[in-house]
Amino acid sequence: MKQIILFIFAGILSTGVFAQIQDGPLNIIAVFAHPDDGDSKMGGTAAMMAKMGHNVKFVSITNGDAGHHEEGGGMLAKRRTAEAQEAARQLGIAEYKVLDNHDGELLPELHIRQQVIREIRNWNADVVLGLRPNDYHPDHRYAGVLVQDVAYMVVVPNVTPDTPPLTKNPVFLYMNDRFQKPNPFSPDIVIGIDAVFEQKVRGLDAHESQMYEWLPWVGGRLDEVPESKEERFTYLMNLYTNRSSISDLQRISLEKWYGKEKAASFQFVESFEICEYGHQPSDEEIRAIFPMLNNN
Repeated sequence: MKQIILFIFAGILSTGVFAQIQDGPLNIIAVFAHPDDGDSKMGGTAAMMAKMGHNVKFVSITNGDAGHHEEGGGMLAKRRTAEAQEAARQLGIAEYKVLDNHDGELLPELHIRQQVIREIRNWNADVVLGLRPNDYHPDHRYAGVLVQDVAYMVVVPNVTPDTPPLTKNPVFLYMNDRFQKPNPFSPDIVIGIDAVFEQKVRGLDAHESQMYEWLPWVGGRLDEVPESKEERFTYLMNLYTNRSSISDLQRISLEKWYGKEKAASFQFVESFEICEYGHQPSDEEIRAIFPMLNNN
């Protein structure tokens, strides 16, 4: 079975990739820093792509073993890996892999670059999504650098020669962020996710250590988190609903892809920027990768 690794990063689309779009399922891979990063950035799009029959994989470069105020180390890493597996089940994606690198200590070192190269090659990725390298968290920044660093190397046979190179360069896209310096995020592609918004939140709900413990503690709102599972899910739905907003730039892009009338119906969206490293896909190619953009 052909697999898709969602490495949210840059946009490189070769003739081979476009041919694959026409022939069958895509292999999509998203690579990010921590278990739950991909879920919050593109969980809705991942769920939609999986429903369309594409093979979607999430890869967390670190094991999340520092992301808690009371727990840590190997036990927390095991807990977060288990949460990631449940999130994959909720989103309906093919695989959620957590690499064994320490949380809070990620650097763009050669051996980790090689790990990322192997993940993309072994998944035979058509589309790779990653983080931009400007972010408040050093792990996020360096996860973005690592994906940038492999954008060309995945097709070079003499680099990481223990894993066969790809025969075509994937499309690389960045996932959305709010940071303005040195340059703001460009919402080149905006996907309406209203139909799968609850499913996205159920994926996030699987990350209990983060959604109901660590992140509320860091944010000074731990006392707001309910006790029961049902109330917690309602709390999380309300939290992400209230945080949802569509910027003027996102609205312009949304109208480009869906038409003004359809675009006006969306409350929830996820956005992607085409990376300048590699081939710049045409609008036709983007619509082929994201068929939901044709429903206007």
